[in-house]
Amino acid sequence: MDPRAGRSVSGPGTEVPGPPPRPLGGQLAQSSVAAACGGYALGAALGWGSPTAARVMGDFGLSAAALLAAVSCLRFARTRAGDHAPAWAFFGLASLMMAAGNAVWGWYEVVEDEPVPRNSAADLCFLLFPPLAIVGLLMLAKRPVTRAGWICLVLDAWLIGGSLMTLSWSVALAHTAGREGMDVTHAALSLAYPLLDIALISMVLVLHFRRSAAQRSAVNTAIGALALIVLCDALFTAPGLRERYSSGQFLDAGWFAGSLLLACAPWTVGRRGGQSGPERTAPPQEPSRPLAGSLAALTPYLAAAVCTLGILISTVSGRRVDQMVMLTACAVVLALLVRQGIMLADNVTLTRELAQKESYFRSLVQGSSDVIMIAAPDGRLRYVSPAAAGVYGREADRLIGGDLSALIHPEDAGRVLHELRRFLAASPSREPATRIECRVRHGAGHWLNVESSVNRYQGGLILNSRDVTERVRLQAQLQHSASHDSLTDLPNRTLFTERVRVALAAGRGSADIAVLYIDLDGFKAVNDSAGHQAGDELLVQAAHRLRASVRTGDTVARLGGDEFAALILGAPGEETRPRECRVMEIAERIRSALSRPYQVDGHELRVAASIGIAFAEPDSTPAALMRNADVAMYRAKKSGKARVELYVPHSHAETLPPAARADLVRGALRTEEFTLLHQPVVDLADGRVASVSALARWRSASGLLSTPLETLRGGRRDAAATVVAAMPPPRPGDRIDVARWLIEEAVAEAGRRRRAGLTVPVSVRLPVGRLADRSFGAGGVESLLARHDVPPEALTIELAEAEPVLAAEEPRRRLNDLSVLGVGIALGGYGGSGTAVTALHRLPVDVVRLDRDLVDGLLDSPAVRTITASLVRLAEDLGIASLADGVDAPDQVAALRALGCRRAQGLAVCEPLESDRLDRVLGRGTLPVPPAAGSAPVVTT
Repeated sequence: MDPRAGRSVSGPGTEVPGPPPRPLGGQLAQSSVAAACGGYALGAALGWGSPTAARVMGDFGLSAAALLAAVSCLRFARTRAGDHAPAWAFFGLASLMMAAGNAVWGWYEVVEDEPVPRNSAADLCFLLFPPLAIVGLLMLAKRPVTRAGWICLVLDAWLIGGSLMTLSWSVALAHTAGREGMDVTHAALSLAYPLLDIALISMVLVLHFRRSAAQRSAVNTAIGALALIVLCDALFTAPGLRERYSSGQFLDAGWFAGSLLLACAPWTVGRRGGQSGPERTAPPQEPSRPLAGSLAALTPYLAAAVCTLGILISTVSGRRVDQMVMLTACAVVLALLVRQGIMLADNVTLTRELAQKESYFRSLVQGSSDVIMIAAPDGRLRYVSPAAAGVYGREADRLIGGDLSALIHPEDAGRVLHELRRFLAASPSREPATRIECRVRHGAGHWLNVESSVNRYQGGLILNSRDVTERVRLQAQLQHSASHDSLTDLPNRTLFTERVRVALAAGRGSADIAVLYIDLDGFKAVNDSAGHQAGDELLVQAAHRLRASVRTGDTVARLGGDEFAALILGAPGEETRPRECRVMEIAERIRSALSRPYQVDGHELRVAASIGIAFAEPDSTPAALMRNADVAMYRAKKSGKARVELYVPHSHAETLPPAARADLVRGALRTEEFTLLHQPVVDLADGRVASVSALARWRSASGLLSTPLETLRGGRRDAAATVVAAMPPPRPGDRIDVARWLIEEAVAEAGRRRRAGLTVPVSVRLPVGRLADRSFGAGGVESLLARHDVPPEALTIELAEAEPVLAAEEPRRRLNDLSVLGVGIALGGYGGSGTAVTALHRLPVDVVRLDRDLVDGLLDSPAVRTITASLVRLAEDLGIASLADGVDAPDQVAALRALGCRRAQGLAVCEPLESDRLDRVLGRGTLPVPPAAGSAPVVTT
């Protein structure tokens, strides 16, 4: 056999670290290799033009191809082979031996021009090629992990090698070994070449079925190169061809192509799945190869068949069966029996382990509380574990064969099926499993919340499902508890704020949103007197009433303690009514509902409700809107409780420093934002309008009215004089201030009414400090009255309190002068801390206005009623008329009348009126006065 029949082999390797090699799979590279092989074959077929050229190409051409394979494998081993670098290094060394052998062969034939010696250095190089290639192949193969596996590997190699040796010996090697005249060395070399070839091809066949998935393209290319070289070796071994062989013939083209393929093998790792790097972190799962597994299992039996074929060939040819063939065949049969015994023992062990594992997993599946289902690609259930009877209330056998989607809630089916289709279409390496949650129908008819882990299984799905209904219910309960008040089950502050934010962000107009801030008046007294348990029951009843008082789309909440809130949204068809009217109607309904008596443990408990209203503006935030409603509610409580107050943009001024508040009021005066209203004062005996009180109102940009005092201090009393008392004195050069504006406007309106025939007196409240101003002296007031043709008796000056007047001489002198002029003098706060009874005989008082605290306490406190009655009688005995302010409830009217109070002013009689409505009331001359109890009269003007 020609020593140039050396060959190399490539095997499987690991993923290459670092940047992936440039794959040798392009059109140009493939064309170049095909062209080189085709050119060599054409030259060999034509004889290369001369015997010398044929020897050169047959020797040095093959040496160059083998040297190229050596350089390629060694470079790959050094740069990109990774963990399998030693294997590729052995392939490179084997190819290097092949190149050296061909080079020595060419030295004799081409350079020395003499026949190659029988025993030369070329033989040593050729003989080193197969062992090096076999070692490299062993390094690349998947190694057995058990001792039996190693024994089987050796036996498989011997079975293949022995069979091939039997066949080869029967065909050609016996003839070679029996040739006479051949020395021992030459005979050994003649037999060594084919025997090493047989050993190499045996290892290739055995380890080919044991290769890993990595670098599959490189392994396949190397195996193809090896197959080509072995084929050429087999042809060269034929006696007829070997006798006529010379270098450069067509047979060399096969060896040349094999060396080129071996040179290309390492660089094909990037073609299909072999590359590694950051862009390929997880190779896709390899499909199963049943054919390859079957061939691997049948390899020993195929080898035995080949051995039998060798013996048959010797028998058919009429030759006596050679002893070598007999010994080899016996060894092959013995190896086959040993291997079969090992495999039977392994099969028994594996069968036992498989039965144990199957029993173990069957016990796990059947005893598991989770439901395990296997679904075909079309959604049909192939298997359902027995746990379905306990979880789903259905027998597993009845579910098998049914459709998976039939179990799922219709509202969840679309989402679940979409997720399962997406999961099946995704890459298994990137998404090995998924998780779904849905509702599944129980056998009893109700729905269960089920959580399922989903994995792929033979093109379909395996689902591991568990009942999580209690967990979902607990989560919903925890979420509800986190967003609702535990006592009343109303939304808490967090949820209420979120709903306000959603309403503001939903693009609703600001006129459609209002927030009501509600506080229960007197709730602390209920807790102190009846106990906290009764207070909690009262809060629960109040929550029910509050919820029933609003509309379906509105939200009510408990913010903490006795504070509640309501979010009022617009509704279709309400745009025709002013938003203030719509929301005030709801607020009054809430106030009335919350103020009704509560029955708790057989006792009747009473509280009232103070409500603040804030409307949303285009730039409102939830925090600002709720803060504004809180400010309005605080004003309602300061104004006497049990009432509803609207927030106006100016109300933030009460948090400003005094100087800034004064500047705010002066700016409103300069821009004519103040307007004048009058509230009638009626005689409680017959409802006759005895006088009117001039009130300053601040008209905001939204059209709402508020008193300056509400703007500055959060109080309720309406007279502008009290407002000015809370302000610093006018600055030098100020052309107008609230006090002067109020008295001038009131006198001007009184003159207009007198000219119209309406002669009702007007009362103006002034701060005590302004009496020092010359314009408020007798001369200034007389000049003002004369300018508008108003007699002095048509004007009454009211003071908020008496103590500052009693403490200074100048205010008392000014009051006396005004009294002498004919102007009436009224004293506010009668019966309060700021007005002593001694002022009745030290000051020229014509009218006293009862303190607001006395009026508020008439219905609840017998002591207050007694004190009020004494004060009224004292004033009457001194000839001073008594006036009650802030009379907002009909019951207060009846109580004051019973105590002897002559006059009253408040919402129970009439609200503050503008000039046109006031004229109509004065034209009638009387107002309806509640006789005892009932709702306040409605004034139609």
